[in-house]
Parts: sequence; structure tokens; C-alpha cells
Amino acid sequence: MKTGERGLKLIKEFEGCKLKAYQCPAGVWTIGIGSTRYADGSAVKQGQTLANEEAALLLLSKTLTSYEHAVNAIKVELTQNEFDALVSLTYNIGAGNLASSTLVKMLKAGDSKAEIAKQFLRWDKAGGKPLAGLTRRRNAEAELFLSK
Repeated sequence: MKTGERGLKLIKEFEGCKLKAYQCPAGVWTIGIGSTRYADGSAVKQGQTLANEEAALLLLSKTLTSYEHAVNAIKVELTQNEFDALVSLTYNIGAGNLASSTLVKMLKAGDSKAEIAKQFLRWDKAGGKPLAGLTRRRNAEAELFLSK
């Protein structure tokens, strides 16, 4: 599957767009629409810039593929909204964290969607502390996951 419009909108809304590299709350250098790496795999570094918002969108589309791959690798049937919510989560927490998560174990076990959706809120911390912005994002992802 590929990320749909609702998923892209959610990612763009919570990531925002910054044309100059900045450190996110977890201390990771980030640029554009939440990209921590370029399409070639190299890490974003202090002082780097993007020319314009179109460059940020291009970077998003190129880096999004690896997150879509991570969600597709779960090998369970998903609706578009479930897929989009999981891609947004993965975009923020990383493919490794998704793969080892209780959320994925529950998906594979066929647990109820309502119980699985509660797992999104386990990922609302940076540096061990809950962040209001992450809590809002996780709630929006859980809502998308449960929507028809």
C-alpha cells in the first residue's frame, strides 16, 4: 500500500515544514517535513537548508517509502486509514521501534482495533517525558486508525 491523502495531511500537519535544519525535542537533526535523513540515507546535519517547500515535499515523498515498506512488512490486512495512521506513527518513531512494538504484536494476533488503537498513546514521549504535541498526534493517529 501507499500513503493516502489523509495520512499525508496528518504527517504534514504535525511535522510542519522547516527549510533550515533544527533539532527536534528528542535532539535529532531534522529538516523539511520531519525528515531526519535524505533519500540517499545520509543524516540531516546542523546548518543544512532546503531551497523551498517544494523541495521539502519531494524529500518527504522520497523518505516516506521506507516507512510505507515497514508498515507493509507487518503482513496483515489493513484499511487505508489504518495504514495511513501506522505510517504516520512510523514516520515519527522509526521502523525499528514499530517492528518491535506491542502494537504490531497485537495486530498480528488479531486483537481488537479498539485495543490496538490504545497502543498509539504509548509513544507520546521524548526523552522519557510526555509531550503535549506528541499526545495530540497519537490521538489523531488513533482516531484515523479507527475511522471508516
